[in-house]
This record gives sequence, C-alpha cells and structure tokens, in this order.
Amino acid sequence: MTNTTATRDTVTSFSNLGVSDPIIEVLRHRGITEPFPIQVMTIPDALAGRDVCGRAQTGSGKSLAFGIPMIERSKRSRPKHPGSLVLVPTRELCSQVAEELEGLAAARGRTLLAVYGGAPMGAQIEALRNGIDIVVATPGRLIDLIRRKAVEVEQVDCVVIDEADQMADMGFLPQVRSIMTSIAGTPQVMLFSATLDGAVRSLVNAYLRDPIGYEVVTESDIVEEQTHRFLAVHYMDKAKVAARIIGSVDRTLVFVGTKANADRVTAQLQDEGVRAKAIHGDKMQKDRERVLADFSEGRLPALVATNIAARGLHIDDVDVVLHFDPPQDYKSFVHRSGRTARAGETGLVVSLVEWDQVEDVERLQRASGLNFEIVKMYSNDDRLLDLVGFEPAKVEPKRTSEVEISRRFRRGRRRR
Repeated sequence: MTNTTATRDTVTSFSNLGVSDPIIEVLRHRGITEPFPIQVMTIPDALAGRDVCGRAQTGSGKSLAFGIPMIERSKRSRPKHPGSLVLVPTRELCSQVAEELEGLAAARGRTLLAVYGGAPMGAQIEALRNGIDIVVATPGRLIDLIRRKAVEVEQVDCVVIDEADQMADMGFLPQVRSIMTSIAGTPQVMLFSATLDGAVRSLVNAYLRDPIGYEVVTESDIVEEQTHRFLAVHYMDKAKVAARIIGSVDRTLVFVGTKANADRVTAQLQDEGVRAKAIHGDKMQKDRERVLADFSEGRLPALVATNIAARGLHIDDVDVVLHFDPPQDYKSFVHRSGRTARAGETGLVVSLVEWDQVEDVERLQRASGLNFEIVKMYSNDDRLLDLVGFEPAKVEPKRTSEVEISRRFRRGRRRR
C-alpha cells in the first residue's frame, strides 16, 4: 500500500479537487468552503476510482472525504440493487452519516437510505423496493435484509467501511466479511479508521486492491484545539460541580461508565436544575433519536452517555466533553474527548477525578502528554465558570511502561 501524509494546514479548494459545482454549492450553503487535509488527499484518487485507506483523527472530515467521491461516481440503480454501500458500526453513526450525505446525493440526483436496527424494517424494505442508489447501513440489519431478499448487493460497485477499528472492537468484522464476499466483481473500496493495525489491517489486505493510504500527520492523538482540565472532586459534590460547568456553556456531553450510572447521573443533574437526558443501549431507538435531535439542535443542554456515543456521534458545536467517570483506557479517552473541537473548532474537555481514581487518570495523562495538575475544586469555586481561562500548573510526567498505559482500571474499586 502506498502511503501519503499531510499536515493540518494543507489548503486548496473543492473545485481544484475535481468536485462538481452542484456539490460545491451545497457545501457552500453549509459554510464549508475549504477542504480539510484528509479530504484534500482522498478525493482526487477516490474520484479516479482507486481503492483508498484513510487514517485521521476524529472530527477531521472523514465522512465528506469518502462521501463526496462516492456520490460523484454513483450511478442510478435498479430496485433492490443499490450501487454504493457505506458500512458503519452504530445506529447513531448510520443516521448521522446519512444525514450529512443526503443533501449532497440529492444535488447529484441520487437517492440515499439509512438502514439500521431499531427502525421499522417495513419502511426500509419498501424504500429499497422502489430503488435506492446509496445505502448507509449497520452490518447486522443489512445482513437481515439480504436474507429476506429485500436487497441484493452483488452489483454494488463502491463500498465504504467507516470506523473500521470500532467495527473490530464491537465484533462486527465477521458480518463485514460476509457482506463483502456477497459482492461480485471488484468494487471500489474505501476504508477509514482511527487505527490501521491488527484486524483492520486484515480487512485492508483482503478487500482493497493496491490501495493508496492517507494519513493526517499530527504530533499527538489529542486534537490541538482541545483544552483539557483535570479536577479533583469529592464524590458527594461531584454532580454539583458538573452542574456548574454545564450551566456555564450551551452544550455539554457527559460521559459515564455504565448504563445504570447514566440514569443515576442524569437524575442527579436534574435534581441540580440541569435539563439533562441519557442515551445508552437499553433505551428504545426512537427515544435515543429524539434525545439526540434535541441535543444536536440546541434544545437540550446536557446529554449523558455511555461509550456508545464515544465513537458513534458526530455532533457539531459541543462546548464541553465532561468525563464524569474517567474512561477505562487511553483509546476511550481520545475518542470520548474527540466529540468536541471537531473540524477545526475549539472545545473544552474536563475530567472529574475522585481520590481513588488519581493514579489511573495520571496514566491517561502520561499516555496523552497532558501533564497538568489535578486541581481540587468544590462546586462553589468560581473558576468552574471559566475553566478555559483558568491555567493549571504543569507537572513533571513520571516514567511509565506501555503495560501501565494500557492497563484497565483496578477492579477492586468500590461498587456504586
């Protein structure tokens, strides 16, 4: 695989990349006039029909990097025989990728459908029967529709595998392989992932033909537009601290460790006067979609989520990511934090740290190069109203091993 890299300051125009005027006009109406580095690298070769493999930080514009060339090359399809297919790991990401690309597809006279579990299958079958050019799907629901003869993928000539590393983490690679082996011929394949090792590499080797690889070069996995603060808090004061932070901004995404804790923390925040709602795997799909819409459109100031949202949500203008429960590993820390400071915008990431979590959070700091003092704060501290303006002290990082960096949290922590 040929590899190409670029820095974040690569600048050109969509027109120079070969993008058509109808799509450029839709992007302009969205306020998107200059492509991001991964788009600069990917679009020309993808438009030429090459297999591509992209690696870039979350929030770097990967959906448009594969979506624009896929739409430009898509042909009109027969009923039940889509020509282009995008595979994504989660329902939320499926819905959001479809929403981001639907207007672009319409500008080129192409139809697009999101297909995922939890949504009415009858409506999906009817739409496919009428003819859909581009399908954005989760693997499980797509396989179900294939088995029901509601859709045929043999004639698909472009496949995108998005968030491939999350596909691997969630155990979906056997389903992805099943879909890929059902496709006849040699479709163009584009694969995008935060990492390209292990199981993801096996996908690249199996299904991409002489791919060209693209990577946006950055000094760290942590987006430079993120401001990080680490606060030492007391368990009994934690919800009050969170409530003050939430009240100082418009939109806060709160991460917790378990579904039960999501409901508990939501109730605590509501008791503090915060309009907060939770999403997690036990919520009905229609309820999750409604809550996400309220949060995305600014009607809900606080969304409490488990890791289901860390990789599957692309929401613009999240002011603060609040790690109410610190994540269990560095990878989760990066992807949770990546829900803010997306596409060049700035954002604040706050980690709340209880006394028995200090050692584990220090490991996350060392792994990410964020060697800031963990500052003790109570809910009556006015610094909570402007944590960006508050400058914590830097601390000397301790030496650590890779084993320590990747080690999960101690299992002996008290139950809650």
